[in-house]
Amino acid sequence: MSMQQVPPHRRVVVGVDTHKHVHVAVAIDELGAVLDRRSFAADSGGYGQLIDWGESFGGKLTFGIEGTGSYGAGLAGAVRRRGIGTLEVMRTDRRDRRLRGKSDTIDAENAARAVLAGLATAIPKSADGTVEMIRQIKVAKDVAVKARTSAMISLKQVIVNAPDDLRQELQPLSKMALIHRCAALRPGKITTIIASTKHTLRSVAHRWEVLDAEISEHEKLLADLTAQVAPDLAKAFAVGPDTAAEMLIVAGDNPERIRSEAAFARLCGVAPIPASSGMTTRHRLNRGGHRQANAALYRVVIVRMQHHEPTKAYVARRITEGKTKSEIIRCLKRFLARELWATMRPIREARPPLQIAA
Repeated sequence: MSMQQVPPHRRVVVGVDTHKHVHVAVAIDELGAVLDRRSFAADSGGYGQLIDWGESFGGKLTFGIEGTGSYGAGLAGAVRRRGIGTLEVMRTDRRDRRLRGKSDTIDAENAARAVLAGLATAIPKSADGTVEMIRQIKVAKDVAVKARTSAMISLKQVIVNAPDDLRQELQPLSKMALIHRCAALRPGKITTIIASTKHTLRSVAHRWEVLDAEISEHEKLLADLTAQVAPDLAKAFAVGPDTAAEMLIVAGDNPERIRSEAAFARLCGVAPIPASSGMTTRHRLNRGGHRQANAALYRVVIVRMQHHEPTKAYVARRITEGKTKSEIIRCLKRFLARELWATMRPIREARPPLQIAA
């Protein structure tokens, strides 16, 4: 299909289906007519060619990009730096794929039509500032924590199958005493089962110590960066660097893209939705959203229910009203999201609101 020119007052939407090596783009006008289809390399040169191709149609240009948090992150950043409106498009639902089929071109066209129909309204994260640094360090810490847990599980499993004398010596020890004792083992020449067991225990204990030191370093960096970006957030009761990091990761480096406190609660998976039936009128939390942020809010709520006097008083009052523990936690998570969103106001106000072509 040959390219067509669009009058300056008309809208043009470019939908992009992103992949590791190639991005497929489809341009449509405001009436839904397909203007052109192209494929571009998924690199800086390809990004420039794709944007130039979209601008060649004229009109008011908007991009709808799938996977802005993965393969489409580079393209989304390039489009944003050119001052063009960008929206994040979710994958087409299964029913539509069954009816229309599945191909990269179809997916790109669906992305463009989702923007045109107003179904795609989310502005992608910019991922170009301190919050992106926090996210990357958080990834490194989470991987190290998982590996450290695995090392401890392996250590205890080796002890279970160790020779009797060694097992009886090590099993009563506390966690840290066990780590230090195993790290100090001297297996000598590996000629017996007990020597090989000591070698294994010492190796795993050393690994645990290295990972523990690495995690401590990640935690210091997270504490410094979160305090730098959002000092009020980091000072909230029971909110440590991990929780502050998760809240900032949800907001991104451009939190002004989140239009309201209710939208932030929805991103955290704590927005109440109706769950009534018959004579029962109730609400439940939305199951979507950022699951790590939701888990972080849950941990803070549990700590506050045990140690925060206003929260303890609230729980006691709601219990007398007949609320269950799960319902009380739901309410507290929603209140907490509102509180933490308020602490991020200086960050939001420091950046101008984003403009997307209508």
